[in-house]
Amino acid sequence: MARSCEVCGKSPVMGNQVTTRGKAKYLGGVGTKCTGISRRQFKPNLQRVRIATANGTHKRIQVCAQCLRSGAVSKPVRVAPFKLVKTPEK
Repeated sequence: MARSCEVCGKSPVMGNQVTTRGKAKYLGGVGTKCTGISRRQFKPNLQRVRIATANGTHKRIQVCAQCLRSGAVSKPVRVAPFKLVKTPEK
């Protein structure tokens, strides 16, 4: 399962790369023309991250950026958060 997200299964998809030429009509030109269409591949934005599994261990997987932002996976906490020390009031 190379090049696919291990959480949502997002993988590369095929599409068209459209090459245009000319100036748009709203900019004062005669309009844009299509000068070529070729096939291309849209690849997902995969990141290799360490995640915390359910039983407490850590594992490296490939996750798409959308799953990272949505919180579908949780990264392990490396350092405990900063804690303020309460000072006695006078």
